[in-house]
Amino acid sequence: MTPPVDEALLRSLTPHVLGILVRRGAGFAAAEDAVQDALVEAVRVWPGGLPRDPKAWLVTVAWRRFLDTTRADAARRRREDVAEEEPAPGPAPGVDDTLQLYFLCAHPSLTPSSAVALTLRAVGGLTTRQIAQAYLVPEATMAQRISRAKRTVSGVRLDRPGDVATVLRVLYLVFNEGYSGDVDLAAEAVRLTRQLAAAIDHPEVAGLLALMLLHHARRATRTAPDGSLVPLGEQDRGRWDTGMIAEGVGILQAALARDRLGEFQAQAAIAALHADAPTAGETDWVQIVEWYDELTRLTDSPVVRLNRAVAVGEADGPRAGLTALAAVDAAVPRHTAAAAHLHERAGDLATAARLYAEAARKAPNLAERDHLTRQAARLNARCR
Repeated sequence: MTPPVDEALLRSLTPHVLGILVRRGAGFAAAEDAVQDALVEAVRVWPGGLPRDPKAWLVTVAWRRFLDTTRADAARRRREDVAEEEPAPGPAPGVDDTLQLYFLCAHPSLTPSSAVALTLRAVGGLTTRQIAQAYLVPEATMAQRISRAKRTVSGVRLDRPGDVATVLRVLYLVFNEGYSGDVDLAAEAVRLTRQLAAAIDHPEVAGLLALMLLHHARRATRTAPDGSLVPLGEQDRGRWDTGMIAEGVGILQAALARDRLGEFQAQAAIAALHADAPTAGETDWVQIVEWYDELTRLTDSPVVRLNRAVAVGEADGPRAGLTALAAVDAAVPRHTAAAAHLHERAGDLATAARLYAEAARKAPNLAERDHLTRQAARLNARCR
């Protein structure tokens, strides 16, 4: 049986190949289409034998697809000028264009949501379906949004950077998607954020890097050997990467010392307090609530207010947490799961079991659904 193509390899090469085509002068939309054609061809051909230089192979095939398309265009004379510049086949350039592509996708002419969607599709390698799920919109709607974004940035050169804040949001979404089990982009997001932090002296860039490192340090303990989720309070803290935690805390402290607080620094401060607690029972929930207050002031995000309600439940008791949660829109993702947790802590096991079962039906992925289903079953067994 012919072995399948290594999808992780294709995913890692995609932004490099796309960047090379754009740097050679291809419009973004045309370049992305050509790269997708090359990936399809790789899936067809590579099972028969992997090329000696996979990136160079993809660049060659994608560039030829681009030239074939431009030659068919009505403006033949201008397109033929491009064709005459076709590079000879050979090793692909070693320059990493991935970070520059993130900036291109964060072009000022795009809305932040379109910029994030375009980057996740063209650079991050996520499918349109995955991005649509993240935005809670139909796949067809997201496809149209991405298509419009591609047309908008077509013709924009890589020396036209976009908004840093949008790039940070993109990197954070890619990092979080890396934990979903569907794709594994967390390490790539950390690498790109390190590169961004080295290039840009900005406290929020440092804050995002610190946040990623503090979360990434716990990665080995987030799931059990059978793939089931392990909540933060039940994780084996002895397996957390202490070196990565120390690095993240050091980066965060330097950023906070600049007194230009932003949302990623505040989130990193919360993560640092969790990392600093020797046990779950020793977590400084009072200070975590204070940081959520700062984060609410900065973002007024309903998700932040939901997380704050859970923290209030730990700091001031579950009834106080439920009161805070009542002020949060029930349509916010994971609202029902948070309510279940707080009702369980308040001793209302029957209500908690019902809410866990309801939350399981709304879960965005299989691992979370299974975890919530087990929580409901555990409480139902205790109520008998």
